[in-house]
Amino acid sequence: MRVVYAATKEQEEYISSLAHYFYSHIFPRYFDDEQIEEFQHLQILSFQGGEFTYNGTMREAFHIISSLQSLITIIECIEENGGYDEYRDLFERNVTLLSQYGIVFPFTLKQFSKKRPFIFSKCAPRESDRFM
Repeated sequence: MRVVYAATKEQEEYISSLAHYFYSHIFPRYFDDEQIEEFQHLQILSFQGGEFTYNGTMREAFHIISSLQSLITIIECIEENGGYDEYRDLFERNVTLLSQYGIVFPFTLKQFSKKRPFIFSKCAPRESDRFM
């Protein structure tokens, strides 16, 4: 018999907030609104099942949280400092881990190597949201 701890409500809410961060802060820097709407339609960064799925355990939630945080950090780091090649393996490892839990993230690091010159997006945070 094996004891498994369920993910907390706060962990699952945090997973949702990290996914929202991608849609509001990361994606608008690299993709236009039509592409982002397509991502939503395709349920990117949502649980979709597959060969392995998220069963709601604390361990799985921790893996998902750390993978999402790592992807955000990698993308923001190469945005600021470059170093695309040195982060590629880490990026791919975290994308693979997410896919094992049924979370689709069909991007390559190269897609995040060049930021859009101007960010005009309905998905980007408004000025009033920045101080909350």
